[in-house]
Amino acid sequence: MGMPKQSDFMAGVIEGFYGEPWSQSERFDLFERMAEWGLNTYLYSPKDDLKHRALWRETYSAVEAESLGQVINASNAQGIRFIYGLGPGLDIRYSDSGDVNCLRKRLEQMLALGCHNFALLFDDIPDRMTPGDSRQFDSFASAQCHVVNDLLQWVRERCAEVRFFFCPTPYCGRMAQAGLGGEDYLSIIGRDMAPEIEVFWTGPEIISQEITVAHILEVQRVLRRKPLIWDNLHANDYDGRRFFCGPYSGRPLELREMVSGILSNPNNEYALNFIPFRTLAEFVHCRGVWDARASYLSAMREWLSQFAATGQPVALDDLILLGDCYYLPQQEGEGAELLYSWASNLVVGDYSTDDLAHFRQTASRLKVLCVRLTELRHRRLFYALSRRIWELREELDFLERYVAFRVAGGPLQEYFNSDGHLPGTYRGGIVPRLQRLMTRNSDGSFLPVQEPPNIIATS
Repeated sequence: MGMPKQSDFMAGVIEGFYGEPWSQSERFDLFERMAEWGLNTYLYSPKDDLKHRALWRETYSAVEAESLGQVINASNAQGIRFIYGLGPGLDIRYSDSGDVNCLRKRLEQMLALGCHNFALLFDDIPDRMTPGDSRQFDSFASAQCHVVNDLLQWVRERCAEVRFFFCPTPYCGRMAQAGLGGEDYLSIIGRDMAPEIEVFWTGPEIISQEITVAHILEVQRVLRRKPLIWDNLHANDYDGRRFFCGPYSGRPLELREMVSGILSNPNNEYALNFIPFRTLAEFVHCRGVWDARASYLSAMREWLSQFAATGQPVALDDLILLGDCYYLPQQEGEGAELLYSWASNLVVGDYSTDDLAHFRQTASRLKVLCVRLTELRHRRLFYALSRRIWELREELDFLERYVAFRVAGGPLQEYFNSDGHLPGTYRGGIVPRLQRLMTRNSDGSFLPVQEPPNIIATS
């Protein structure tokens, strides 16, 4: 076991999601776990810290600065590299010396708090410039290079050991292919940005199921440096109904030699990130064949200790089954795939007695577990799970009722009603109604439904 060949390979966590930032106690717990597991880097850049993004020109108040100073000190105490991220791209005027001075003041405040690593993030912003910027710079990429290079030089005069990081506006392959940021954006970044500045990259997609060596080699060629992976594999800020506790996967071990590091931008809910962080650490240190499923099962055995309950203890097999239902964005775990297969066979009427027995047994296990989890002593963990597992329980209850109707002799073409799942309260609301307007084909394309769904009459 040991880190990859790079002596300074960065491996760790990004607090970079949209949503409520983590608490101080959660960050302190994170640093202890990272140190224990051999992760070495933490990037502070929660999108909804107003002064990270929306109010980036404003320095922190004395109380806010004290709080951030505590995080920096706790990170340093565990030997974790602390990076402060700033996202000025929504409305920065690249040619305005006043805006550049605002950025300097922001970094100056962080320097005083003991921060020596900075990230300028230009993701998820309009790819256009003001008329003044367009007169001064040939391209959007040139404007960003000018500002970031200027800040690097300015900070270096005050802190020789500073490290700088940059997130481009097109930060994945699909965005680059679509021309986001303008013609030759990434090539200009590779040519004009100071070579020691690390550049973030999420892979072929924002949430990449796989990141191949061939893909990264092409990114290297364009950026003229090894990219630093900002990995959204376990991010859930785009879908509040889901979370992801499957293993770190879809990336070959050889990838570690092609990048300068891997940082995970995970679930919003800190309590749900044990498996993502634990398996990332094992991937980074693995010296052999990487078995993602085996790593998942091993990490589940460790995570089980956090599921102490006031009543009957949670069984490991049941926890694994639940995790399989909330595995990865494009992949269910083994137990969830089996559950879906049995349920699908039952719904379409092509099922065996074994399908029926397996579905009933598995659905019952999950429903009982969902109730048992209300007794967790780790209340933050329960609160993070509660809405998701209630939805799972409701869907299983609905399907069990339908299966009972079918087994009792109800024909496929006969309408089924459930007194426990009434219109408006079950799968209700404007979002589900909007979703039912379009149907998705197996190739990912969309078509309107053949007949508009019923309109709920309003008086």
